[in-house]
Amino acid sequence: MATSLIETLADLVRINSVNPAYANGRAEREIQDYVTEFFRSRGIEVREQMVLPDRPNVIATLPGSNAARRLVLEAHCDTAGVEGMDTPFHPVVRSARLYGRGACDTKAGLAAMMHAIADVHASSLAPPCEVVFVSAMDEEHSCQGATRLCKDLRASGAVIAEPTGLRMVRASKGCVRWRVTVHGRAAHSSKPHLGANAIVGMAELLRELDVELLGEGVHPLVGGPTMNVGQIEGGTQVNIVPERCAISIDRRLIPGEDPADVMLACQNILDRFRAVHPDLRAEMEAPSVQDWPLDTPAASDIVRVTGQVLAGIGLDAEPIGVPFGSDASKFGRAGIPAIILGPGSIDVAHTPDEYVPIVEVERACLVYRRLIEVFE
Repeated sequence: MATSLIETLADLVRINSVNPAYANGRAEREIQDYVTEFFRSRGIEVREQMVLPDRPNVIATLPGSNAARRLVLEAHCDTAGVEGMDTPFHPVVRSARLYGRGACDTKAGLAAMMHAIADVHASSLAPPCEVVFVSAMDEEHSCQGATRLCKDLRASGAVIAEPTGLRMVRASKGCVRWRVTVHGRAAHSSKPHLGANAIVGMAELLRELDVELLGEGVHPLVGGPTMNVGQIEGGTQVNIVPERCAISIDRRLIPGEDPADVMLACQNILDRFRAVHPDLRAEMEAPSVQDWPLDTPAASDIVRVTGQVLAGIGLDAEPIGVPFGSDASKFGRAGIPAIILGPGSIDVAHTPDEYVPIVEVERACLVYRRLIEVFE
């Protein structure tokens, strides 16, 4: 590991910061202490914003020439779970890649942002505007870190580190997740006519949901909406007519859609279903996840200036869209123009062989540093 940047990334991977919602998870205290000490030892102003007990955001600040303008760099410090990994917290460099849990999602972006801030501070040149770096907690479960941060935050632009292969993302899909249950009536399987089969009813309801919950809209960068039924459960044993069947739905939203409208459409479908099937009762729960799409205007300063920075070092400057969600949508909901940009590929995030190309980590640090130096 030839550079201090890659050494920092390796240190971050060694720290177990699996989100507490998952097996072997823990509060983000240890990794946030590491981030805090990184800035404190360099004389950079740093503080904690406590979100949950022992689970803070860490915020470092560089004063700028124009205090009325602010640029935010944000990366989350928690990771997905480690099932299927033999040595998730033992970083290994192989074929110019660093392997380990969180290597690309998003400890590479985290390390690159930390060093970009440190490099600018060491130059003794004040950036054009105030720069705020945030190591956010809980992105991998419910984004409580970004949600708390954005309650009080005002900024002219924000860059969120996620694995995008150093492409600038200005649009992403939102998500709403909820459960639907069909209730029937149990009976002995030798006389099924005496019961009301909840599983058969759910099969019919699913056909309606699959057609009617997906509109015809298409966004130029993220495409159309999608729906996935990821879980189903029902029945108690094979010789009993099932009196209950439940599904969990993941509906991805495109810019212009609202979770509330999707839920209303679902309720209307359930109302019609009940009218046609009086012996069955269909109901839905409140969403467990609601996240709005991101659609940052192409003409916004953060898109324009980032494009100039990328082009200036020979990288592709054309904005793209992605189907996955991130902390960026919370910035967008708070009125802060945000983009997503970081090293690595989303295709290897959360996998047993998660890795990040070292050259992308180094280039990401350069992009972040130059953006700090020119955004005003």
